[in-house]
Amino acid sequence: MKDQAISNGVMFNAYPDSIGTKLSDIVKLFQRPEFKDVFSLFYVLPTFFNSDLDRGFSIIDYNLNDELVSQEDLVDLKQLNIELKFDIVLNHLSVASPQFKDLIEKGEASKYKDFFINWNTFWEGKGSLDENGIMIPDKEYLDKLFMRKSGLPVLQVPFPDGSLKPYWNTFYQKITPNPIKLKDLENIVQESNVKVDQLLNDINQAIEDGENLETINFGSFDNFKQELLHHVYMNSTFLGQMDVNAKSDLVWEFYQETLKKVSNFGGKILRLDAFAYLHKQVGETNFFNKPGTWNYLRKIKTIADDYNLMLLPEIHAEYGVKLHEEVAKEGYFIYDFFLPGLTIHTIESKNNRALFKWIHEIIDKNYKTVNMLGCHDGIPVLDLKGKEVEGDYNQGLLKDEEIENVMTTILNRGGRVKNLYDAEGNKISYYQVNATYFSALNEDETKLLIARAIQMFMPGIPQVWYLDLFAGKNDYEAADKAGSGGHKEINRTNLSLDQINIGLQKEVVLKQLDLIRFRNTSNVFSGTININSKSDDVIDITWSLANEKASLYINLNTLELRVNHNDKEGLITSII
Repeated sequence: MKDQAISNGVMFNAYPDSIGTKLSDIVKLFQRPEFKDVFSLFYVLPTFFNSDLDRGFSIIDYNLNDELVSQEDLVDLKQLNIELKFDIVLNHLSVASPQFKDLIEKGEASKYKDFFINWNTFWEGKGSLDENGIMIPDKEYLDKLFMRKSGLPVLQVPFPDGSLKPYWNTFYQKITPNPIKLKDLENIVQESNVKVDQLLNDINQAIEDGENLETINFGSFDNFKQELLHHVYMNSTFLGQMDVNAKSDLVWEFYQETLKKVSNFGGKILRLDAFAYLHKQVGETNFFNKPGTWNYLRKIKTIADDYNLMLLPEIHAEYGVKLHEEVAKEGYFIYDFFLPGLTIHTIESKNNRALFKWIHEIIDKNYKTVNMLGCHDGIPVLDLKGKEVEGDYNQGLLKDEEIENVMTTILNRGGRVKNLYDAEGNKISYYQVNATYFSALNEDETKLLIARAIQMFMPGIPQVWYLDLFAGKNDYEAADKAGSGGHKEINRTNLSLDQINIGLQKEVVLKQLDLIRFRNTSNVFSGTININSKSDDVIDITWSLANEKASLYINLNTLELRVNHNDKEGLITSII
């Protein structure tokens, strides 16, 4: 499938178990009469594969997760004429991947010793070791690093020889201490008595409660504190997304095998997750280095072309940096991360100017886009900002105060925040706000329908998050249960089949399905788009093809919404 052959249809977006308990339940949903002709694409998130962290984005291997997915599901989806989109996580693999396990087991003798990035080796001669044996890059290099979490992007990994080695870990890690045994404690402190028993209880209770072991009173065993903490660390369970070394030939052999595999699963579109972090070079930032990132992307495309796969590079960056424009100029589809925040701004401010500016740019520069409202991640805000580039300030799609208003609005309605940090752990900016789109719109069904209608009339391929389709609300219990890194769970509630049945009786769900079906089946959306609005508080958009026309009218003051279809014979049908 070549890029230009991708349909103008609508894409469903969910985890394999987002509805019911496994992928077969989503297949059954697509087979229901209410869903006939609604979707022609399905972006199935990476718990489709074997993974262990970050809800699928820490890949162990690209084999089917047989707890959630079967070959029969893939056959059924093909019979429904639904094409599949998968994630390929270019930047990292799990510590539980066969490659990293081989490295830990065999150390320098492993064939994969250069498959991942030893942090200290990478920065050798460009920094100094701290008290934990981790290389701290010199300030001139450190200041350039782009951080996705607080502190250095490192996971200290225990090797069989008892050493700890720091490996590059841009994204998530989870270190779970395991209870220590009495005999190990006795061997360390060289005693066996009631005080040792009490210390054992204190340590294991702190582990069970998730407390910081540094705060334990070690009493007369304080001299053994660091040795005991080291023992606990070395016997912990490690999860982490370990950055791969794209300079290794073995990594490219792995990419080749992976693209062949997902093509055999029926994949037609590949979202390149975190590809902009892949190229790393001393003296450069670790985000979208040039020309290295472009070289890697072209290399991936050569492989993808062999398997007739369309690539969708995933990138978050400020509008003012214009990376979206660079990617589009290279001929790739781009993710429209601007639409979610723009739509909320448009509805809440009752002003269409920023939205129309973006639509005109898509049209004038002939961008090929995949757009969304909600998704498995958050509602982007950083993306809307302007940026100073080479001494010039490029305006954002929204002013900083407008972005702040969007974010404050969502937070006041129960949203949560994901931030970006510098190397010292200082917050440098908001990244995204986590909320369901329905809750971000104050759980107003009319506003949700208006947002969906705007999305369906945007140029590009619309992608629909399953929870927004069913007007899902913020799941605070799930977010709290997931702990400090659980903000995303607010918008990932799995829906039972009973909840689906109830949802399909709601007007806001059925009207969304009508809108999506219209977009998915009407050829008029491959025609010409026109912006007809004469005032800032009205959205008036038409799509035309030959004698056929689709029209959207929204009064942002009164929230009046009309969607009509004029067919080739002149018959006018009200879609909503």
